[in-house]
Formats: sequence, C-alpha cells, structure tokens
Amino acid sequence: MMRGNLFVISAPSGAGKSTILKKLLTTVANLAFSVSHTTRAPRTGECDGREYHFVDRATFEGMRDEQAFLEWAEVHGNLYGTSRAAIEAQQAQGLDVFLDIDVQGAKQLRDCGHPGAIFLFIAPPSWAELEKRLRGRGTDPEETVQLRLHNARKEMAEAESYDYLVINDRLDEAVDTLRAVVIAERCKGRRNPNGTPLDLVAMGLAAQ
Repeated sequence: MMRGNLFVISAPSGAGKSTILKKLLTTVANLAFSVSHTTRAPRTGECDGREYHFVDRATFEGMRDEQAFLEWAEVHGNLYGTSRAAIEAQQAQGLDVFLDIDVQGAKQLRDCGHPGAIFLFIAPPSWAELEKRLRGRGTDPEETVQLRLHNARKEMAEAESYDYLVINDRLDEAVDTLRAVVIAERCKGRRNPNGTPLDLVAMGLAAQ
C-alpha cells in the first residue's frame, strides 16, 4: 500500500478552517481527519472522539511524557496534541490525513522534517473580516475575543512558512482551491486524483 500524505493545516481562529475541512472531507475520497487530544472543555454540540478527544490536564501530560504525541502545543491556555500512532496508522492505509494544528505544532513538524508533510495556511480576506467573524459567533466573552485577535496577528505572521496559502473569502472557492492542492500532491506522488495508486508498469510508464 502506498503511504498517504500528511496535510498540515493552520489558521487563525475565525478564518473558517473547520468549515472548509468539513466540506472537503465530504467531497474527496480517501481523506482522513486527525482527531486531536485537548484539555479544553467541549463546546455545545461537540462530541468526544469526533471534534476532539477531550481529556484532563493530567492525562494529557502523561501522554506527552510518554512521547505519544507527534506534536503538541498550548493555545489560549489549553493543551492540544496529535496522536503519533493514529497518524501513522492512517497513512499506512494509504489515506491522506489532514492535521488541523496551531502554528506552534506546525513548526515542530517542519523542524523535524516529518516525511510527506505538506503545509497549508488558511487566511481571511482581511483583518476587518476576521474580527467580524469572531464577534459574530456570539459565544465568547470580550476577553476571549481580544485574546484570539492578539494571537491571530502572531499566527498570520507565520503564513510565509507554509507551502500553500488559501484565502477564505468565498467558501466554495476556498474548498475548490484546497481540493486542487490535494489532487496535485496526489499526482506528484504517482496516484490517481481519488488517491489510489497508479499502475505505472501496466501503463508502460515504468520498467517491469
């Protein structure tokens, strides 16, 4: 089985990354989403094991100390981490995995040269639009909104470190752009647009 790619995707809070990924995962075959561990409390409508694996701080720190995380970071006062075993199992099945992480975690993976990793950054069309989206949620107190805006400035400064930049001005266009990136990377790895391996020998493109 040909090993799948690892797509590392980051964005400031409010850029629409989660919405884009949900639409992408329903329209592109052989994609998987990495469910991270976090110490933050579930939001309304979130389920353990779907959006995140919700754990307490002691459990998270124990996993971290056992090197169970491919990367981990503290964001907005909460801990987030990616299970090393889960990612490797999905890639071994030939699935392309989307890893939704903060710029800190992306930097960890970039610095260690994780094989097959492709880095994507989702950005809003403007700073004013980002602030509008954050305030439009109506779920966070002003203190939290200000913290997210403060962190967003630092996160957006890291965009140049990523392989691809996708501007989320119109949702459908952003999804189409991300889909094009996935297909291009699959073609680069001698796979079909749906993620299945090409038989280069049968096609006369490789020696028997």
